[in-house]
Parts: sequence; C-alpha cells; structure tokens
Amino acid sequence: MRADFPFAAPGQVIGLLGGSFDPAHAGHAHITREALKRFGLDHVWWLVSPGNPLKASGPAPLDKRMRHARAVMQHPHVTVTDIEAKLGTRYTAQTLAKLVARYPRVRFVWLMGADNLAQLHLWQDWRQIMETVCVGVLARPGQRISARMSRAAMLYAPYRIPGRYSRLLARAQAPAWSFVNVPMVDVSSTAIRASGAWTSAQTG
Repeated sequence: MRADFPFAAPGQVIGLLGGSFDPAHAGHAHITREALKRFGLDHVWWLVSPGNPLKASGPAPLDKRMRHARAVMQHPHVTVTDIEAKLGTRYTAQTLAKLVARYPRVRFVWLMGADNLAQLHLWQDWRQIMETVCVGVLARPGQRISARMSRAAMLYAPYRIPGRYSRLLARAQAPAWSFVNVPMVDVSSTAIRASGAWTSAQTG
C-alpha cells in the first residue's frame, strides 16, 4: 500500500465517515466514538472531501479543513484522511468502489447521520452504496422519523439489523444496515459557519 493511503490490515473492519467537515466539530467526534462501540469497528477513517456535490457553495480549503479535523478528532482508532482527493472521486459510490478494489481484504462500513439516510435517495448511485458496503446510521436530533420513513429505509427494510444487535453489522454482508439511537451533541457545521467563528479561525 502506498504511504499516502491509510493502512488497514486484512480482516479489519473500517468505518468510513465522509463529508466536507466544514468545519469538523464535537458532534462529528461524538458520533465517531459511538460508531466504534456500537458497530464493532476496528478503526474509523474520516473522509474529508474536496467538496460536497449537493452543496451549491464551495467549502473552505481542504488543507485547512484537514488540520482542523485532526485537532478535533484525536483518537488512536481514528484516521483523518483526504483519500477522496487522492482517488479523484466526486461521489460516495465511486469512492467506495475504488476503496473496495484497493483494499480487497478489508471490510468497510459506511457511517452516516440519520439526516443523510433521509436524503440518501438523492445521492448519485445511492443503491450501489447500499449494495457495496454495510451502512451504520446514527440518529441525530429531529431526524429519526424522517430517516426511518425514507425511501432508502423502506426499500432496504428487509436487510435492517435491529439496533440491539448493531455490533453484528461489522460481519454482515451487504446489503445490510443498522440504525442506532445515541445521545447526541446538537451542534452543526452550518451553525458554526453562520456564527462567523469558522471564518475568523481561517483568517486569524
């Protein structure tokens, strides 16, 4: 494996938390720690994306978001990476296909908040995502009902692993997903940007 790509040993289960992280905050760190416990993961990679195709405006520069993310998320089983920029992928389905090909003996679990499950059907090749890797969903404030009634949740209902058995997700075969309710930190990147604190941090 090239040195600029994260290391993963054969047989490991790696959770993938993707996003613009503009900026990363305590809520991201919290759901990452919960995911490690709830889904029986060996490690989590933060995939700090070059940009979000669903957002009209561009994020802060990638190198600044990476530095801030590493300051926010300091954990021996978490790696902050810009692997999507290195792979040259724009959409999650493309990223997953390349990761599975590059790490054929590693098991990946895609991690997302319940708000993302609610809009998953809007993502490029979203069914391919569900068919390629297992998916772990962590509830966020105000999004539980809409997520559970979403198009993706309804279509893949037969493949859902109940929350009380969520640790089985690490060894399941896709399609498989689990939805867990966790104590949440009610903070968002949008709110931080709106407060002006993130802009000040970039220019300070």
